[in-house]
Amino acid sequence: MTTKTEPQNNHRLDRRETNCSVLFNHEKPNANQPVIFNPDFFVERLRHEHPQAFTDLVLSNITRLIDLPGDEFAQLTGELEPRVPSSSGFLRSFNFLKRKEKGIVFGAPLTEEGIAQIYQLIEYLHKNLHVEGLFRVPGHSLRQAALREMLNAGTEIDLETGDFHPNDAATLLKAYLGELPEPLLTHRHYQAHLKIGELTYFDDKGEKTDMPDKERQIEAFQLLFMLLPAANRSLLKLLLDLLHHTARNQHVNKMSAINLATMFAPHIIWPKNVMTSDLQGSLEKLNNGIAFLIRHSQKLFKAPVYMKEYARLYFTGSKTLKSSDDSTLCSGTRDGPLDVITAEVSPPSMKTVPDETSSPCSAKTSKTYTESALRELYQQVNNMPESAKKKKLIRQFEKQPMMTPPADSRTPFIRRHWRSRSLGGIIKRKVLGSQILTEKENGTPQRLPSSS
Repeated sequence: MTTKTEPQNNHRLDRRETNCSVLFNHEKPNANQPVIFNPDFFVERLRHEHPQAFTDLVLSNITRLIDLPGDEFAQLTGELEPRVPSSSGFLRSFNFLKRKEKGIVFGAPLTEEGIAQIYQLIEYLHKNLHVEGLFRVPGHSLRQAALREMLNAGTEIDLETGDFHPNDAATLLKAYLGELPEPLLTHRHYQAHLKIGELTYFDDKGEKTDMPDKERQIEAFQLLFMLLPAANRSLLKLLLDLLHHTARNQHVNKMSAINLATMFAPHIIWPKNVMTSDLQGSLEKLNNGIAFLIRHSQKLFKAPVYMKEYARLYFTGSKTLKSSDDSTLCSGTRDGPLDVITAEVSPPSMKTVPDETSSPCSAKTSKTYTESALRELYQQVNNMPESAKKKKLIRQFEKQPMMTPPADSRTPFIRRHWRSRSLGGIIKRKVLGSQILTEKENGTPQRLPSSS
């Protein structure tokens, strides 16, 4: 008996020694070896540790890119119930009520557990991108029913056995998305998606053209996706990556980005329980929007550069934030730096970034930097094409008695009703408000320098 157990004991000893050699290796790391670092680390840290500050920062930049009137902004933030197209027919509603019983996956709210089950389909489909008509050709109904039951039961499935066809998995993936209680991209974001699709270039006269501004659209989607619930964002990333690689193999599977968008738009962005006729003129815009997400999916889940810089400064600070003026604003609290950062750090259109290696800035240098930033900000607003948003922003400058811009640099406009309280309020609070507060405390009122 001893002879039988001895080899086993030796095997266990060998494994233990192997583990020790890995776990207790105290060798110094090679200084020349590159350090792997997540560029979005501070952004994610800000999201988890200071969610309200993170949300305010994202929203302020979204409203810089797209015009969201008061109600639409309130829908995006969750202050109002989303207003989306509703069904005008009876047939769709009746079919909706006839859905099968809910399980832990199909028909259930989006959860990490459900995503783990559906990921089995996604992983399998990644290996079968060559199948012609993938996502367009339906699978076999009996095989789909069996696969659905196994997924609902939480079973780990070996799809490589040949019992199921890739079309079965593709059809079930669409069915899962279609049976979610809310679209994957959420009802709250519906209006924002429509507005992002309208971002186009301007001509020399400041008139909108028909040419999409892809860079601004990508930036807007990057910000919008940061506001998605964690589970929605995770599944969306997995799904768009699958569809992106499917479209890259369209020479084999005959499924282009627009074909895939036509297949998936009803399942991930259409409001629930609606028909094509209910969407009227938005249908083409929605399909084109999903096609855009598929084509550019590899860029959409990265934080914009200025978001990374804002988040980094929030936690690490900067020499430019250590002047006496900034110390007064911060008051030694952790809740203060976000206002200071958004006021002192250059907006996205200004590419200057404070140098952390420089010596501490004096109060005079800080004041000059702020004046310069405000002057450039006003000049940027003044150069914007004529729009309600431009008029709104200029009104914000003029409402500040000590911030009134020079008369020769102002653009006359007709006063109209307020359409949005989002971007204008943020600029007033974050930039102008911080500057006025500083001047009042120091007793040195300042006027906005001329842009000339």
